[in-house]
Formats: sequence, structure tokens, C-alpha cells
Amino acid sequence: MIERYGDHAANERTYLAWVRTGVAVMAFGFLVEKFDIFLIYIGKALRRQTGAHHGLQTAEVLGIGLVALGIAMMVAASVRYLRTRRALMDETVMRGAGNPAPYVAMVAALVLMGVTLLVYLTQVSGHP
Repeated sequence: MIERYGDHAANERTYLAWVRTGVAVMAFGFLVEKFDIFLIYIGKALRRQTGAHHGLQTAEVLGIGLVALGIAMMVAASVRYLRTRRALMDETVMRGAGNPAPYVAMVAALVLMGVTLLVYLTQVSGHP
């Protein structure tokens, strides 16, 4: 039997949840980056001007930013997983699980990108 198995399993579940979230953020970034190309293609197919080409750079920046944020999430999750694993294997009692600032910063970046995407999509679709 593995000593403190429940703690190790919880640490691993948390780690894998962060990795899944990072992959999802990266996939969403890819989707955002490619969305304008889709709008331009559909606009040409319907022989209409979609206005999407004006914001192509915005979508590219947001998409690349989301992919980079997803990578950062996985790196930060790996560091935290290893630190927590090391702490679980150590016999000494420690205070807290660590600094939450990297995770708060990632969530703040996601919120900022989400607001930017919302503003961008309202401009592209022509809705106020």
C-alpha cells in the first residue's frame, strides 16, 4: 500500500484537471485564430463582405495568446504537482500548498481575452 495514497491521488487528479484545462484553452485558441478565415471564406462564398478581414489580426493575436496561456497553464500545473508531490513525500509538516498568484494571473488573462473576444465578435457581427 502506498503511504498517503489519498493525498497523492488527489494531487494527481488536480494536476490532470489543469492539464485538460490547458489543452482546452489551446484548442479554443486555435479555433479563435481560424474563425476569421472561416468568416472570410463564407463571405466570399456568399459574395458578401463580412468585415471579418479587418479584424483578422485581432483573432490571430487572441488565438496565439490563448495557445500560449494553455501552455503556461500546463507548465505551472506541472511545477505545482511536483512541488506538492515532494511535500507529500517529506515527513515534515508544511504550511499551505503554495502561492496561488500564478493561477489567479492565468484566470485574469483568460477573462481579459474573453472580454476582448466578446468586443471583437460584437464588432464583426455588427451588433451593438
